[in-house]
Amino acid sequence: MAAAFTFAMAAEADAADVRKRREYGSTPEQAWAVIKDFCSISTWHPGIKSCELSTKDGATVRTLTTQDGAKFVEQLVSADDKTTTLTYKILESPLPVQNYVSSIKVGWDDDGCEVVWTSKFDPKGASEADAIKAVTDVYTAGLKGLTRVLKQT
Repeated sequence: MAAAFTFAMAAEADAADVRKRREYGSTPEQAWAVIKDFCSISTWHPGIKSCELSTKDGATVRTLTTQDGAKFVEQLVSADDKTTTLTYKILESPLPVQNYVSSIKVGWDDDGCEVVWTSKFDPKGASEADAIKAVTDVYTAGLKGLTRVLKQT
């Protein structure tokens, strides 16, 4: 199984971008089946203890509780089977970010499949570098955790 990581960041005005990519030896269909379930993140991200689904103003919302008790409230924007892309936005979180929108895309690469997790956000209450590091750490742990789940499929 290939395990390549790439990281990129760019700044536009106050906005920051984070992009993290990992290759997997599974098929894109296997990876997408896991990722498209909006609450399945609690099965593959080691930092997430639980996920509860609800609705808010007609939108699907998940409340994530981390291993240390922190809460994230995130709204599903879309889960597109054609493009195998899940997009969500953070409504509330302990991360030093605001206006956060993220996508997780599953696709093909030379070795099987790749998962690319990207986001755009504005730093809040921290430097841009600290905000980017916090988001990057979340993605790194999650993509590594996804490896364990995909080995089982």
